[in-house]
Amino acid sequence: MQDIRPIIETVYRTDSRRVFATLVRLLGDFDLAEDALHEAFTAAVEKWPEQGVPDNPRAWLVSAGRFKAIDAIRKKERLNELTTDLAEEAGPAKYEMEDLDEAKFGDDDLRLIFTCCHPALALNTQVAMTLREVCGLTTEEVASAFLTSPPTVAQRIVRGKAKIRDVKIPYEIPSKADLPERLDSVLSVIYLVFNEGYSASSGDSLTRADLSCEAIRLARLLLDLLPDSEVMGLLALMLLHDSRCEARVNENVDLVLLEDQ
Repeated sequence: MQDIRPIIETVYRTDSRRVFATLVRLLGDFDLAEDALHEAFTAAVEKWPEQGVPDNPRAWLVSAGRFKAIDAIRKKERLNELTTDLAEEAGPAKYEMEDLDEAKFGDDDLRLIFTCCHPALALNTQVAMTLREVCGLTTEEVASAFLTSPPTVAQRIVRGKAKIRDVKIPYEIPSKADLPERLDSVLSVIYLVFNEGYSASSGDSLTRADLSCEAIRLARLLLDLLPDSEVMGLLALMLLHDSRCEARVNENVDLVLLEDQ
């Protein structure tokens, strides 16, 4: 039997957050989508060695996660309107690929970014949710990045999800009229993450390369999904500053003045 673990690990690294974004849209709940994501990869570990890796792993995982979530809801007898609608649409629990094209996946990524960076959320909650839900960092990694405790970060994320649910923040891409203001909010979060990496506000290290790289990666993703001059400008600015990161500190990790670089 072929060892497909390396393939699954690669798919997880490259596609797990995109699968999650689509599951949030289909299931309408962050926690349910997170559980469905893990169940989908568990199903992949069980089935792909026997059935082979599907032609479209991402779509297979979305279908598997969706059906697993519906099964879980049925077992818990949470027969609310969401359950009924999803169950009627789903039919028998078979792991068949959803009719999902790349454009739909891209739209789901954008929905997730704009939801996590919604201005109704506190800024520290926006940052925590973006790093956790969009970038896929663990709660411990987010806490370490900003030198706070994992329970504090976890509470921010829990409160953020609760507010999204309670005030019914729409999981959608903003309209053209609202896009400039909403995009500014997203770019502000990305730049805040980059600034913390470029010049750490606390701790023993002057810089946090992991945060700078994560901000640049997120900006690249945003630019790929939403080509815009403001996004391009921010990415260019971060790349310019990041190109000098090694020259800013010496071998003793002390700051080197610009005139001495």
